[in-house]
Amino acid sequence: MTRVYLAMSADIIHHGHINVISEASRLGEVTVGVLTDEVIASYKRFPLLSYEERKAIVENIKGVVQVIPQETLDYVPNLLKIRPHYVVHGDDWRTGVQQNIRRRVIETLEEWGGKLIEIPYTRGVSISQLDEALSRIGTTPASRMRRLRRLLELKPIVRVMEAHNGLTGLIVEKTRVSCAEKIKEFDAIWISSLCDSTAKGKPDIELVDFTSRLNTINDILEVTTKPIILDGDTGGQIEHFIFTVKTLERLGVSAVIIEDKVGLKKNSLFGTDVPQTQDSIENFTKKIAAGKKAQLTRDFLIVARIESLILKAGLEDALKRARAYIAAGVDAIMIHSKSSEPDEVLDFCREYRRFENRVPLVTVPTTYCQITEQELSDAGVNIVIYANHLLRSAYPAMLKTAESILEHGRAYEADKGLMPIREILNLIPGGR
Repeated sequence: MTRVYLAMSADIIHHGHINVISEASRLGEVTVGVLTDEVIASYKRFPLLSYEERKAIVENIKGVVQVIPQETLDYVPNLLKIRPHYVVHGDDWRTGVQQNIRRRVIETLEEWGGKLIEIPYTRGVSISQLDEALSRIGTTPASRMRRLRRLLELKPIVRVMEAHNGLTGLIVEKTRVSCAEKIKEFDAIWISSLCDSTAKGKPDIELVDFTSRLNTINDILEVTTKPIILDGDTGGQIEHFIFTVKTLERLGVSAVIIEDKVGLKKNSLFGTDVPQTQDSIENFTKKIAAGKKAQLTRDFLIVARIESLILKAGLEDALKRARAYIAAGVDAIMIHSKSSEPDEVLDFCREYRRFENRVPLVTVPTTYCQITEQELSDAGVNIVIYANHLLRSAYPAMLKTAESILEHGRAYEADKGLMPIREILNLIPGGR
């Protein structure tokens, strides 16, 4: 029997997919390679359905004889296994990020005289449009909350960007770039105490109360679907932290990061230039344990932020605290540093990988920003947070505009660097 192969993510099935399968079945027995969760997460958005769910759907489509996993974006491993007479695909991959994958398919098929059949792209349907429609529908608190744990299972490193209001939340939600046959985007949203305080014109000393911070969280929740990680400062008193955990879990926030300091909170990047006191291991582990006990689901994450390198307590103290915090039940460890070089963080990572009992590792490369995500991933880091970059980029741009208007007595000179007013009007859905 003639063997026919086609591949799809099958996360959103529309009539264009059915048409391709129907055309393929006219040629012979159809094997569909369903992309695994890991593959989908590596090159575009987080899959809505699990591999097993998507496999079950495709198996029940008329014309499909068997379904196998496709574990890479590259078709070649599966083509070499089944040596199909035909590969069928829509003709929309001749340009763009998939054109190199297409070339590899053609070259591989030539080894045994196979042929690529391209079906005209179904007009009037677009996955990106369907994605946008789903985004407008939104998500549920439970679905959003569990997504961070799933991302940690699927991706070698989870990429997180800060947002401090609804507009910056939309930027993190929607920004995508095409590069090296992949669509890259941010996986989650970081709500920073520093950025939230600064946006309100207040110092970063836990002056902005939790009710005010909840307003920021709600503004971002309303316009996004991605997981949210909250900067919880020190977590406050143990009795207060219990209620914080319950509130965040109810809202659908995925994680809270608390730092092991006590007293008046000062930003860690001041280091030892200002008075800062590290909490005792005993007290901080009690706070972790109390927070974990207050949880209602396993989906919410409590992350312990270790300040030992910031406060010059040394690597051994940081490692000692990591072991104690893991034993207390923490879900992840964040190692913080204000060094301009990544060396001390990489030293921690090297020793941390020797732990028998490990949890995901988080870094915030604000001062050592020359390090790449790949280098962090290779060192064993699971989450990288860009903690303040949208706020830091916005302020210089706004200041420049204000100065230009003052200098020239009009807005004309500043206008060329601004977003067109029509785009602003169309930026937010429902504005018309």
